[in-house]
Amino acid sequence: MRKHITIISTGGTIEKTYCASDGSLRNAGSVLDLLLQSLQVEGVELERIHLFDKDSLDMVAADHELLASTVEDQIDRTDGVIVVHGTDRLSVSGERIHDRLVAAESMSIPVVLTGAMRPFELRTSDATQNVTEALLAVRLLDAGVYCVMHGQVLAFPGVTKDLERGTFVSSRE
Repeated sequence: MRKHITIISTGGTIEKTYCASDGSLRNAGSVLDLLLQSLQVEGVELERIHLFDKDSLDMVAADHELLASTVEDQIDRTDGVIVVHGTDRLSVSGERIHDRLVAAESMSIPVVLTGAMRPFELRTSDATQNVTEALLAVRLLDAGVYCVMHGQVLAFPGVTKDLERGTFVSSRE
């Protein structure tokens, strides 16, 4: 079972915090460390790379490219990668990472993208469940790029957000 996992954080809803002065939710800094501290993950070395704090709707092509190159840089350094990402553009990044690693023939580890539909700070958040599932999945999956959320594992390419159902689906099913 894989022992060294790299977690790359990009912001997104999962990391939004509440601003009491104006009542907004925003990406003001990573809360992922608080989430990870609440989990019991024994026998696993977690390495964190804080790439940026963005709502994924604000991501541009250069951000997806930076993320894909950062994942590629980790291939020989870790047993698996988890990307914590906003759900609105998670599919774009997943496709970009998949295309880049397939083109480079670098698909030697699992890469798992996850996020949350509701911020970690909210009582009804799906953040803890999704990160927990990602931590287990990345240790068990074969090499490839996946979306892991809401009790399902979906392989790229062909993963999209289903707004009606509030989760992700695969066109391959």
